[in-house]
Amino acid sequence: MKNDKMKNQYRVNEQIRVREVRIVSDGESTVMPTRYALDMAREQGVDLVEISPNAQPPVCRLIDYSKFLYQQKKHAKEMKAKQAKVEVKEIRFGPQTDEHDYNFKLKHAQEFLNEGNKVRAYVFFRGRSILFKEQGEVLLLRFANDLEEYAKVEQLPKLDGKKMFLYLAPKKAGVVKKSQQKVDREKREAEARAPKENVEAADAVPANGGLLANAKVSPEALKALKGEE
Repeated sequence: MKNDKMKNQYRVNEQIRVREVRIVSDGESTVMPTRYALDMAREQGVDLVEISPNAQPPVCRLIDYSKFLYQQKKHAKEMKAKQAKVEVKEIRFGPQTDEHDYNFKLKHAQEFLNEGNKVRAYVFFRGRSILFKEQGEVLLLRFANDLEEYAKVEQLPKLDGKKMFLYLAPKKAGVVKKSQQKVDREKREAEARAPKENVEAADAVPANGGLLANAKVSPEALKALKGEE
């Protein structure tokens, strides 16, 4: 069935009924009447195959049609094999994940994204911890902020049962740039080395601009993320 479908994609020999065609071979091309091209094909013991019907005039090749179909099938198979299989990697948090565990998982998420995989980060709430879901939302928003150079947000934190999910997709190579959020964070870190203590990493959302500037997040979570009292 697949071979029949591929065969029907191309006109061959007498099926080509235009007045003239462009014959391409070894980087050269020649426009000639179709009947001359058919004569050349017969003399060489090959077929006249139309490979670009929408060109003016249509582009054809002198080639064995069976060989041509084999080459097309092989090329399609190679292209399919080259397509990277995108996987979804999961990162799990608790609502009160400590700093060491957070940084460990942040590093893994960066590796997953650099490999071209998507990341599904979620906070799992046990028992009555669901009452403090804002903490989970703040954690996931911070996670998205810290990965802004590597990922784009596909879905902001959303509660589903006892889990709150955040979906991230890798940015294309070559588009990574330093965000205003990153600039602000580096400035604060430099000031902290002066030294200043108790600078919260969650204090990473600029007053304007940045990844979450237009995000629809809860006021409580956004306030906590900005470090406001």
